[in-house]
Amino acid sequence: MSKTVVLKCGGSTVHQLSESFFHSLQALISSNWRVLIVHGGGPDITNMLKALKIETEFYNGQRKTTEEVLEVAEMVLAGKINKHLTGLLNEKGLKSIGLSGTDDQLLLADFLDKENLGMVGKVTSVHTAAVELLMDNGYIPVVAPLASTETHDTLNVNADLAAAAIANAVGAEKFLFVTDVPGILNKEKEVIETVTPSQIDELIKNEIITGGMIPKVESAVSTLSDICQEVMIVSGQQAFIEKDAFKGTKIVSEKEVLSS
Repeated sequence: MSKTVVLKCGGSTVHQLSESFFHSLQALISSNWRVLIVHGGGPDITNMLKALKIETEFYNGQRKTTEEVLEVAEMVLAGKINKHLTGLLNEKGLKSIGLSGTDDQLLLADFLDKENLGMVGKVTSVHTAAVELLMDNGYIPVVAPLASTETHDTLNVNADLAAAAIANAVGAEKFLFVTDVPGILNKEKEVIETVTPSQIDELIKNEIITGGMIPKVESAVSTLSDICQEVMIVSGQQAFIEKDAFKGTKIVSEKEVLSS
């Protein structure tokens, strides 16, 4: 019976994926894993907004998605980045089809904070029929993090949270955050092989995990469940599988540690 792995690729990571990364994906497919990828696109959206001279407002450090910003976000996410990534995968012999979270209402969402954040959504449900059909037929669905409301408005969704919602909905046994680092690093800049949510809290408190890694590990922790019992932080710039073993930082629940 096949197992499912969901990978979330950051917007900057999409442009830095190595040959070794694609070899690891091929190894997964060969080992009967079903693969689904969700990607971000923050840096490309920022660059396009600047090029089009569209003013950007921020609220508590998060970009407000006006209708004008949403139009650019949709163009960049569902267009430029999604087609770039599916093109790369197909070039490497990995059958893939690009989707937006609005296709077949894959992602349904409500407004997160319409007054302050505009057209930004929080996922309320996931309709998996289309991606299940693709994966069952050997395709890698590549999903742009956009969602529909019940009234068919399009909303921009945080890619980490979109990926976490999809991973839970498809019952993924593994969830990989693909980043530009090989995992969570300790003070000596060595990869921490296994860590629990409470240990992550300590690492954040002690400022060993900082900046953009904080939302990644928090999203990773939120994905832990009885089905998805481990989440990994891996690098897109090197192989994340060696000798049938995953390389990176494995985040496991306290329950798993106690039972092992």
